[in-house]
Amino acid sequence: MSKRVGSATIMLENSVSAVSFACVGGKKEGEGPFGDIFDYIDRDDKFGQESFEESESASQGLALQNALEKAQLKATDLSFMFGGDLLNQCIGTSFGVSDFGVPFIGIYGACSTMSEGLMLASLSVDSGAGDKVAAVTSSHFCTAERQYRFPLDYGGQRTPTSQWTATAAGAVIVQKGNTAPIIKAVTVGKIEDKGIKDANNMGAAMAPAAYSTIKQFFKDTSKSPDDFDCIVTGDLGLVGSRILIELLHRDGIEIADRHLDCGCMIYNQKEQDVHAGGSGCGCAASMLCGHFLPEIRAGRLNNILFAATGALLSPTSTQQGKSIPGISHLAWISSGV
Repeated sequence: MSKRVGSATIMLENSVSAVSFACVGGKKEGEGPFGDIFDYIDRDDKFGQESFEESESASQGLALQNALEKAQLKATDLSFMFGGDLLNQCIGTSFGVSDFGVPFIGIYGACSTMSEGLMLASLSVDSGAGDKVAAVTSSHFCTAERQYRFPLDYGGQRTPTSQWTATAAGAVIVQKGNTAPIIKAVTVGKIEDKGIKDANNMGAAMAPAAYSTIKQFFKDTSKSPDDFDCIVTGDLGLVGSRILIELLHRDGIEIADRHLDCGCMIYNQKEQDVHAGGSGCGCAASMLCGHFLPEIRAGRLNNILFAATGALLSPTSTQQGKSIPGISHLAWISSGV
């Protein structure tokens, strides 16, 4: 059974392995520096569908199907799955995975959804509640713009601190086993709200949550940054990454030499007009499933912290002038070495 240490970290007592993982992306993601990590790239971002919302659902279903096929599994082999996205009532997921007929638990963590889903799936397997459990999520540039900001044909200007929502989806399946990648521990994040109200500055809004969770993990486990090859955040972008490094530095926790942010990695900052970087549930999910987990499986990375971070806003809260709370959940993923 899992063992809680400190106030928020849970050590997994059984070996829980990420046995399969897959990701799909859109045209812009395929043109980025990590374009070759995707199992499938859709060249018009429509995934064969009529609406952008249907396109996002199709991308998520495609990511899950690829993960199942890689492990030579059927949907009926899954005990259940955790999934969510950025859209109201998580319709990207509910329509995207309904045809699989797998018991489903919907979750919402905004851009932290992959770390939240991986955390819950791993705890479920470790406790014996499930044998094989999936975590899935997605985002789509066009659906996010339509919901959170302006319709694309409005042609609004993007501020320098704004980020580009990735058109991407990721899926990972976990079960008990000693095959790398192995999820060794998870840290449950707290909601952090520092009063940021600018919906075009998600990095500043989310960085305090990543700071809180990473600091809590080190406190709970007595580990240090030196114990990890890299400390990976999801979608803080250029602005949020600088803030995170500075906040931890003030506490004597130095991560600058091993910090990687999925939002800073997924696009070419010089050649692709994404301003402060990438964002969206699919950004961290695709980088985890397409890059970091394969690197751990190959033995090129031994230990990482994966702390995807989300902004818990809605169109309603933004229109009412509310600030933007953030949340970050963390997973310690290891090669077992």
